[in-house]
Order: sequence, then structure tokens, then C-alpha cells
Amino acid sequence: MKNSIDAHIEFSFKGETHSLTSTLDLDQLFEYRDSLPAIHALLAREHGIDTYSYLYEVMQAEEIEFRNAQGIAADFMADGVFNHEAFAAGWQDRKILTLLQPIASRELDIADLEQNQALKNALIQAYNLGRETPPS
Repeated sequence: MKNSIDAHIEFSFKGETHSLTSTLDLDQLFEYRDSLPAIHALLAREHGIDTYSYLYEVMQAEEIEFRNAQGIAADFMADGVFNHEAFAAGWQDRKILTLLQPIASRELDIADLEQNQALKNALIQAYNLGRETPPS
């Protein structure tokens, strides 16, 4: 299932109320990064607001409300607050497992790494070590 969430912000500037909502594709946003990018900037770009304007500065002063979480994102949302750090960690863990499971199946004949926690932990540590170690 696709992981997405609606980001909403409402603010007033020069007597005009602005109500902006964007649906964020979390899978796409986290594909190449470990954290959520600046949501205010994403909303501004999508709604044609210059990030060097006073309008944007006023917008940044307001909190973003999150709604309609889909996929595993729903597990990290409560009362309009999205725990994006915990989601990022969970998303990365799931991504790593989708990369490691075929190797465990092919090389070790293990159909489900969740059933072999010690091996799962060892493979994840090896994966992370490979990511952290620069090529020589």
C-alpha cells in the first residue's frame, strides 16, 4: 500500500486567508533521503508561493496539520501530529528488509527473516556497515 499523508496549513497575510493542502507521497519523499524535507517549502512550491517572499515567512510561522495518513504512515499519526522521525526509521527498516529478504531466500533458503531475528539483525548490521564504509 502507498504511504501518503495530507499536509495542511492555514494562515492570513495582508487580510487574506490562505488555506493550503497537499498530498505527500511519502514513499517518493523517503526514497533517496533519511528524513522528511521542509514541508513548508514543499507546500509553498506546490501552491506557487515564492520561498523568498514575506508570504512564505508568515506561512513558516504556522504549524502544519497532518490528515488522512495512508499505509504505515497511519501508525505514526495521532491528533493531527505526524511523527515523521519514527516513520522515517520504520520506512528505512522496511526498505532494508525488502532488499535483504531475497538474498536470505536465495542464499540461505530462509523464507521469512522475521522468523530468524538473530540473522535478520546480523544482515541489517552488515547492510548498514556497507552503507557507512566508503569504498577504498
